[in-house]
Amino acid sequence: MAHLRPTSKRSFLLAGSVVVTASMLLSACGSKATDEGGSAAASCVDTSGDTIKVGSLNSLSGTMAISEVTVRDSIKLAVDEINAGGGVLGKQIQLVGEDGASEPTVFAEKAQKLINSDCVAAVFGGWTSSSRKAMLPVFEDNNSLLYYPVQYEGLESSPNIFYTGATTNQQIVPALDYLKEKGTKSLYLVGSDYVFPQTANRIIKAYAAANGIEIKGEDYTPLGSTDFSTIINKVRTADADAVFNTLNGDSNVAFFREYKNVGLTPQAMPVVSVSIAEEEVGGIGVQNVTDQLTAWNYYQTIDTPVNDAFVAAYKKAYGANKPTSDPMEAAYVSVHLWKNTVEKAGSFDVKAIQDNAGGVSFDAPEGKVTIDGENNHITKTARIGEIKPDGLIYTVWESPAPIEPDPYLKSYPWAAGLSG
Repeated sequence: MAHLRPTSKRSFLLAGSVVVTASMLLSACGSKATDEGGSAAASCVDTSGDTIKVGSLNSLSGTMAISEVTVRDSIKLAVDEINAGGGVLGKQIQLVGEDGASEPTVFAEKAQKLINSDCVAAVFGGWTSSSRKAMLPVFEDNNSLLYYPVQYEGLESSPNIFYTGATTNQQIVPALDYLKEKGTKSLYLVGSDYVFPQTANRIIKAYAAANGIEIKGEDYTPLGSTDFSTIINKVRTADADAVFNTLNGDSNVAFFREYKNVGLTPQAMPVVSVSIAEEEVGGIGVQNVTDQLTAWNYYQTIDTPVNDAFVAAYKKAYGANKPTSDPMEAAYVSVHLWKNTVEKAGSFDVKAIQDNAGGVSFDAPEGKVTIDGENNHITKTARIGEIKPDGLIYTVWESPAPIEPDPYLKSYPWAAGLSG
């Protein structure tokens, strides 16, 4: 079980993650950003030319590749759009890509390389909370910026991370509210065995205790697991009203296939997933997840001109059969928010960006989003969706307005003590 102590400057690493030593902090290229006021000591970011480097760091191999390749693609789409529009402060963006290989230690090592060898001004990427927590000290120690695009368990903030995916009160809590409204009285919790599912389920159990919902079981399995026969049998015999699923990566393929094989249906026992988007539906097999529920902030089917243009641009770049999804939309948004913040600051300097981030907005495919300068999270509209036979997810409920981020759940009495 991960510790739940809130972090602001020094976050904790998952056991086994890389600890960066002073000997790894040598810069390898570029001139220092002396024209930026010198607030980022030891920075090798080069602002003297007509280009500026940024990094993308995603799992292009391993168990998380099923989810993260499209995130990399959407980062590139945003960079290409910005470059076509004149760049950032008159500079073209040069994207340097790295593979985190679904391993937190690799993410930390590649983050170090991007910052100190490639001399990037910011990095976009990461998926699992384990990868984020492995990278966080690297960005703090080097005073660099990570834009993290995936929903997560909350209870964290850092001046060196901008969180453009949902925090708990923008995804998990609305999903629980939705289930409660539909009459759910019991839940079974299934998740991957790492930080996000464990912490999310601790939050879910606190919510359940305060709202008269019984937790009938709780099981975890390592990332990449493919044998769910025992867990599914326990789920079936527990006979809960619904399953709350925090599995990540390709484990979802085996889980949902076994779920259907034993005769469990979304009508009898629906599964609410917080890490399955349109991209994963194809890998799982739409026949195995039709009518199951998801909780996100963005779906390809959102009917607005901004989203229509985004979907068209993505499909033009990567293929008409390629769906858009919440994490890759959040990654796309993160690049545009970085651009807008740099332009508001008039600088690529880290402190200037931190000082000017509050209130920066972007008319995103999911709807307008705005950075909260107090915690570096953004406002987001919560949506519950249902997977349909065409492989797309359709909104069945959404919040009436964007929800302000509350990463430490301070506005919920039942959450008292979770972040302590």
